[in-house]
Amino acid sequence: MWNAALWGGVSGSAVLFGALAAMFLPIRKKMIGYIMAFGTGVLIGAASYELLGESVHNGGLIPTGIGFLAGAIIFTLFDIMISNKGAKNRKRSGHKAAASSGIVLFTGTIMDAIPESIMIGTSLLEGGKVSFLLVTAIFISNFTEGLSSTSGMKKSGYSKKKIILLWSSVFVIAGIASMAGYIFLDGASKEVLSGIAGFAGGAIIAMVASTMMPEAFEDSGPMTGFIAATGLLASLVLDHFS
Repeated sequence: MWNAALWGGVSGSAVLFGALAAMFLPIRKKMIGYIMAFGTGVLIGAASYELLGESVHNGGLIPTGIGFLAGAIIFTLFDIMISNKGAKNRKRSGHKAAASSGIVLFTGTIMDAIPESIMIGTSLLEGGKVSFLLVTAIFISNFTEGLSSTSGMKKSGYSKKKIILLWSSVFVIAGIASMAGYIFLDGASKEVLSGIAGFAGGAIIAMVASTMMPEAFEDSGPMTGFIAATGLLASLVLDHFS
């Protein structure tokens, strides 16, 4: 249980590390785009290999497919809702992000992080070993989110103390969500676990397509495709050796 909380916290801490990097390091906007492009490739790979592929193998195509569609639909509905409230550009590092409410940016980040953290917890249910590929992919995703959102929040006048407090709470929530996934899904059938993994996979793919990839292309331009491809290759290598 505490191991799940630890690994969930590790992935969630990346938001805070990204925020600190944005506040204290002179990171160019194009570099943020490169990091995010690489993260999209790693996340797509993690969702494909660790979530969807394993789920179909363990619990079957139908529960995985139903979970996948449910995750994509629910994420999209929540994304539309919070986008209408000002979080449309929560992964933006420029003036578009600066126009967004800090609380709404926080809500959007939590919406991205919770299903990912739950899957870290459930990955420990089989064999007691965490999925290193999944943790790595989520860490990169959260780091870029903290990096880009903080850049925008700085421009909107948020103090460093307030930004750190906001993102520190994501670290705590990610740990709790991972622990909850471990506790409440312990003993669940393979079909249920496959549905949950499919749900997380659908939410992750929808998030990558609607938020991370557009931001990456906006900042890094035509190089986005190549860098995303290297991220996918990196996830393949990690999956092979894990």
